[in-house]
Amino acid sequence: MVSSSVSSSRHLGRVVSFDEASGLGIVADAGGESHRFHCISIADGTRTIAVGTHVSFVLASRHGDVEAIDVVYADGDAQR
Repeated sequence: MVSSSVSSSRHLGRVVSFDEASGLGIVADAGGESHRFHCISIADGTRTIAVGTHVSFVLASRHGDVEAIDVVYADGDAQR
C-alpha cells in the first residue's frame, strides 16, 4: 500500500526496493506503509542506496503524488 498522507515530521523506515537504472525506490515505514522516492531525494547526493538500508525521511507532495524526500541513513546504518 502506498501512503497518501503528507507530514513535515521525520519518519523511520527501511528501503524495500531500489532500481538504479530508473532511480526509483520504495521505503516502508515502521507502520508498514510504503512511500515512493527518487534518487535525487537521497540527501548525501550518492543517487544510489542498498535495499535493506534503514533510513529516515520526510513525506511531501510532489508531481501530484506523495513521496519520501530528504532520505538519510538512520543512526547506525552506514552507506553500503
